[in-house]
Amino acid sequence: MGVIMKDYSQEELASQPIGYWSGVASRTVVGRIRAELAVEDLTQPHWWTLNHVAGSPGAWNRGALSERLVPFDDLGIDFGGVFDDLIARGWMEEKGGTLTLTEAGEAGRLRAKERNARAHAQMHDGIPTAEYVAALNVLRRMIANLGGSSDLP
Repeated sequence: MGVIMKDYSQEELASQPIGYWSGVASRTVVGRIRAELAVEDLTQPHWWTLNHVAGSPGAWNRGALSERLVPFDDLGIDFGGVFDDLIARGWMEEKGGTLTLTEAGEAGRLRAKERNARAHAQMHDGIPTAEYVAALNVLRRMIANLGGSSDLP
């Protein structure tokens, strides 16, 4: 718990707009993850691709993987271009329409995973698991209350 936060009363905090704070949290967390991925010259769509292909070897073709990843995308990503980039750098292969990681791709994925794990550990510093889960459930409830999907991705 090396980071000091100013204390506020419950009344002060309860009056704060959740949209503001959830937005700041999102930009800060996503910014850190993107910075960690950039060390390996990866974007989040590259990361999603690597993890899905590694997680289900032999299960993904371009169409199915693009369809699976589109809900995570808020930037209008051309997933075909992401797949082509990973193939061109020798991190992924396409054989008979099936996408697979190469040894270089798996090694790069593991390097990025380690950097992301350190970032996640820093994000979670001083936050007990029960509080983290409670925060997620509050956000999920707000999303559900407004008609969004509170299901896990």
